[in-house]
Amino acid sequence: MPQEKGFHVAVVGATGAVGQQMIKTLEERNFPISKLTLLSSSRSAGTTAFFKGQEITIQEALPESFEGVQIALFSAGGSVSKELAPEAVKRGAIVVDNTSAFRMDENVPLVVPEVNEEDLKNHNGIIANPNCSTIQMVVALEPFRQKFGLGKVIVSTYQAVSGAGAAAVDELKRQTKALMNDEEVEPKILPVKSASKHYQIAFNAVPQIDTFQDNGFTFEEMKMINETKKIMHMPSLQVAATCVRLPIAIGHSESVYFETETAGLTIDEAKDLMKNAPGVILEDDPSQQLYPMPANCVGKNEVFVGRMRKDLDYEKGFHMWVVSDNLLKGAAWNSVQIAESLVKLELV
Repeated sequence: MPQEKGFHVAVVGATGAVGQQMIKTLEERNFPISKLTLLSSSRSAGTTAFFKGQEITIQEALPESFEGVQIALFSAGGSVSKELAPEAVKRGAIVVDNTSAFRMDENVPLVVPEVNEEDLKNHNGIIANPNCSTIQMVVALEPFRQKFGLGKVIVSTYQAVSGAGAAAVDELKRQTKALMNDEEVEPKILPVKSASKHYQIAFNAVPQIDTFQDNGFTFEEMKMINETKKIMHMPSLQVAATCVRLPIAIGHSESVYFETETAGLTIDEAKDLMKNAPGVILEDDPSQQLYPMPANCVGKNEVFVGRMRKDLDYEKGFHMWVVSDNLLKGAAWNSVQIAESLVKLELV
């Protein structure tokens, strides 16, 4: 149960881009906190961060760091989560993990509050935050699934480099500056830091996010496919994804084609569904060139939807353009939102 003034919350990965957004979002949402513990690798331990005007020293993340912690928000990489999340649970904390470490574990709920908040009731101490590109897509698709069913989803993504971390954003800036000055660039990070080859991202489009799997899809694409089925409790849903990295700092965009199971949905009814959907803002007026763009979504928690239209050849087919801040709804905000749901449902 919460202490008199709130909960003891820990943020793991407090110095990273998502960790910093988590701290900022906790403050903006005025989440009920009695104590905030900020944790990182030994390399960053000893640095400080501010929360509600108070300077907090960041500590090294160790098993004993979670003594007394009630909610732990993790965003420090899968290996850290695998090692320390069970230690946090052992000490009584509920973990909301932003990595892929536990997403497909059948004993771990994978949650987007607008879609499957009730799954939180089945947690065993760890709750997984889905992939950023999956989150924004399922938020937009859920109203259609509820009312008309879903038969097929085909998505192409246009993803920001911040999804690969702060170092990738720095590389984009360096490359852009160099190329504008007719200088050569030496790519070191994208598409994947561990890859044998690296490619220029400035003024380019790289059709690889994460490593390739034996089936020809990348790990990012398989995340979208498998996570969508799990979140929506639709193991037989047909999903295909192509994920592309663009020279954008923040904000993922997606072209989503989907088919409903039942016919009869008009485009006006589809737009009305989006207008009333939780967590969605409809920006769709072709006559005024109104549509979502990543530059306009930065710093906003919502999922933006536009360019909605019926498929020209298939009665049950629809197209839409979906945009969101990948560091917020795609990561930090969804994690804090899960924590808020835990409080609302009296699960912590």
